Amino acid sequence: MVKLNELTHYTQQLMHVERFKDYCPNGLQVEGRQDVRKIVSGVTASMALLEAAHKANADLILVHHGYFWRNEDARIVGIKRNRIAYLMKNDLNLMAYHLPLDAHAEFGNNVQLGKLLGFNAVDYAGDEDLVAYAELETPITLNDLLLRIEGCLQRSPMSIGDSDKLIKKVAWCTGAAQSYIETAAALGADVFISGEISEQTTHQALEMGLAYVAAGHHATERYGVKALGEHLAFKFNLEHEFIDINNPV
Repeated sequence: MVKLNELTHYTQQLMHVERFKDYCPNGLQVEGRQDVRKIVSGVTASMALLEAAHKANADLILVHHGYFWRNEDARIVGIKRNRIAYLMKNDLNLMAYHLPLDAHAEFGNNVQLGKLLGFNAVDYAGDEDLVAYAELETPITLNDLLLRIEGCLQRSPMSIGDSDKLIKKVAWCTGAAQSYIETAAALGADVFISGEISEQTTHQALEMGLAYVAAGHHATERYGVKALGEHLAFKFNLEHEFIDINNPV
């Protein structure tokens, strides 16, 4: 067991929250019980995750996508009211880390996705160092890369580019990071992997001469929050369970 304030203080320091200009508050978003014995982690604080976490006897829910986003309606009505009411009724804590979790050098979404796919990041670029890149020891074709991604993520990715294109340098950023495609091109990447794709991304990729892979927003961001939850459980001798609420996007 750990006291909530001790866990919160440690995690804030660990995630270097002060470095980031984010779209939402990072850290404890909804306060519940003060004693934490079990953490449930998941990608998004949907009602389905809240209900699953309560059923699993969680004291704290740790997510990548929490609440209180910039420019959203500030009123506690509708879906927001229902979610927050559920947390408070069941005395559950909600802790969320967005950009700090994307970029963290050990537990971040980018580094964890890279490890899963067999990429060792050389360095990082772009705003908040959110774009990772790596040189492959053995170049592979885009088609072989797609097969690797599908096998690891259990989801068929969408791609733009010649399937026979030889991939030597890979750049990636999880989630909705398609706007970083120009950063990837400036790095000399042969392919940029992210979660989502926009209409203009197709034209950008073709005209800049690099392949683009949309591997799924949810699918690419499962691994950071899971790694962070496992670390906190080990650090404080807690129980941890990652619950994956399916999302095809």
